[in-house]
Amino acid sequence: MSAPAPGPGVRHVSLRSGVYADSVRLMQVSRDVGTRDGVTAVLVAMATPLNVELAAGMGLAPGDDASPEQLLVGIAAVDDDALAAAVAAVDTALAARERSRAPADAQPARTVGAALGDQDGAALAVVSVPGPYAALEAADAVAAGRSVLVFSDGVPVEQEVALKRAARRAGVLVMGPDCGTAIVSGVALGFANVVRRGPVGVVAASGTGAQQVSCLLDAAGVGVSHVLGVGGRDLSEAVGGLATLDALAALDADPATEHVLVVSKPPAPSVAEVVAGAAARLSTPVRSAVLGAGTPDLTAAVEALLADLGVASPRWPARPGSGTAAPGAVLKGFYSGGTLADEAMLLAAPVLGDVRSNTPLRPDLGFVVDPSAPDLSAPGHVVVDFGDDALTVGRAHPMIDPTLRLEAISRLAASGEPAVLLLDVVLGHGADPDPAAALAPAIAAASLPAVVALVGTEADPQGWSRQADALAAAGAAVFASNAQATRHALDLLGAVR
Repeated sequence: MSAPAPGPGVRHVSLRSGVYADSVRLMQVSRDVGTRDGVTAVLVAMATPLNVELAAGMGLAPGDDASPEQLLVGIAAVDDDALAAAVAAVDTALAARERSRAPADAQPARTVGAALGDQDGAALAVVSVPGPYAALEAADAVAAGRSVLVFSDGVPVEQEVALKRAARRAGVLVMGPDCGTAIVSGVALGFANVVRRGPVGVVAASGTGAQQVSCLLDAAGVGVSHVLGVGGRDLSEAVGGLATLDALAALDADPATEHVLVVSKPPAPSVAEVVAGAAARLSTPVRSAVLGAGTPDLTAAVEALLADLGVASPRWPARPGSGTAAPGAVLKGFYSGGTLADEAMLLAAPVLGDVRSNTPLRPDLGFVVDPSAPDLSAPGHVVVDFGDDALTVGRAHPMIDPTLRLEAISRLAASGEPAVLLLDVVLGHGADPDPAAALAPAIAAASLPAVVALVGTEADPQGWSRQADALAAAGAAVFASNAQATRHALDLLGAVR
């Protein structure tokens, strides 16, 4: 799994000891420096084996002495001036982070436990370190009697189980690993939207699923008390819903939570049964937004919850557009959110038949996407999850860096295959500050009918309407509901629903 090597030019490769930054911050630095004039390749990351392999494929190999505790800075540029400017930009970005961390005379804590010891009022720790080290740091927080959000992925499942069992014994909650979204007492963590406070608690084994339902609730004038992410594997057989059960109990005991919504990709059936039984025993009513064959989509689940609250479902924000599909067109879904991709496939498959994917609903419909040169020219109906772990090794999540998806759109347009393009764009904290700036020109240049599920709120930094207007001006139909966007794409294809 490597990126293509840059062309001729000059290179800088260095290893820096005693420097650490979380992966999201380093990905943002890599992205920002990579947009500078004359820069052909850049990787700023901790020197884990996977990142060293990626750097080698980019022609930026750091040598045999690299260790995961070191910071790897690899840059390729067209000339010495561009290279020097890029290196200086990396230094400036990293220095700015260090200055913002603490007062000049402060001594940084060496462990999570030590840091929490200095913060008597802290109830929650956030861990975002390389996967092999995340469980140890999270266990430190649990031992200190704090709940913890583990943003890191790549944590072995047996460590996740042990961590969540320890948290249950300590009476705290582990959100994650690979928990990208949470809102705790109004504080947004990871990729989260600016939504109003209110009576609905959300338990989510899905980041973009949590964002979709919380944004729809906000559009209906209903707020959330907390959004507790539990990690994408929590409802698997291996983990058994440990954090989901704990999160349900926590929300049931929370006076601010009057209703609970559980959001997930298709879970293990046996675990879903255990969770449903636990939910039925709570004093707080619980409604399911767990995706699966024959279950309501996320929008329908929100509408049912609104009915429980006595709130009429609004007309969900949209810019329907007027595109038409060529004869014989197929569906090409290019997603950044895995749960939204699953929802699209669950809605499309009964109508279109087989839908192929790198994260398929059935194993026989799967295909491997090479992250170094994603070739998505597979014929027929295809949905690709660009946020899948295999496509985010050494690079920013597509909600931050749209490069791979933009390349896929360009390649599809060049192939001449008639298609309807179905995309998601997820707004909020941590996401691309202006996704339409890059996506709208790509949609216009592709000259294909495009449908966008735009997940966000007006209060988000990007602004839902500002983004919707820009995408609609490029010719896309835009919907706040992913389910409505998918159905509109099916209508453009002439599919009978």
